[in-house]
Amino acid sequence: MPEPLLEPLLEYRGAGLSVSTGTGERVVLAPTTLELTERRIGIIGANGSGKSTLARMLNGLVVPTTGQVLVDGLDVATYGAKVRQQVAFCFTDPAAQLVMPTCIEDVELSLRRHEKNARRRRRRAQEVLERFGLGEHTDVSVHALSGGQKQLLALAGVLATEPRVLVADEPTTLLDLANTRRVTDLLFGLEQQLVLVTHDLELAARCDRVIVVEDARVRFDGPADAAVADYLASVDA
Repeated sequence: MPEPLLEPLLEYRGAGLSVSTGTGERVVLAPTTLELTERRIGIIGANGSGKSTLARMLNGLVVPTTGQVLVDGLDVATYGAKVRQQVAFCFTDPAAQLVMPTCIEDVELSLRRHEKNARRRRRRAQEVLERFGLGEHTDVSVHALSGGQKQLLALAGVLATEPRVLVADEPTTLLDLANTRRVTDLLFGLEQQLVLVTHDLELAARCDRVIVVEDARVRFDGPADAAVADYLASVDA
């Protein structure tokens, strides 16, 4: 059974992005209107289609040049910092997010604004590492972790502050099969709303709703099985 619908926390209101080039304007994402209310939402499409831009607008990593993106009524262009307290973002390459020397220091960095007391912050960071299966790696260098462990640590860091939404941009692309399954099980077991950008159609098929992006536009938006079938038909055409 599909997960129950949520309140419309995430809204695109004619949100689009165009950039100037040497020959004029290039449309990266055409004006798009959506309400994302399902618990698990997939975004699929070819490289360069605009799917990552669509996802990155949700926490202000990309700001639309037309229209608005709202998170719980807040315009991401104006209230980016507040929006990012509610919407966490996980990149394809965890190296983009792991900035501290050890695992526990990296999670502590994420918690610095939420817990001012150093002792309580350390204890909370340890609890987070335990939750993500990294409890034995507290003082291990982030550079000594495997690819799967790095992705788990990146997820631990962004989820430590308990945001309401996680946007994950191709989080399994660099992982082997075993770590893909581990990270996927974690993602689909989260309490948070999940917006998943992926090339893995098996993962997309596990979502409640899937958005297909093609040539900077939403080509299809509907149940996962129908969306995956539409995408495959477009690739084979």
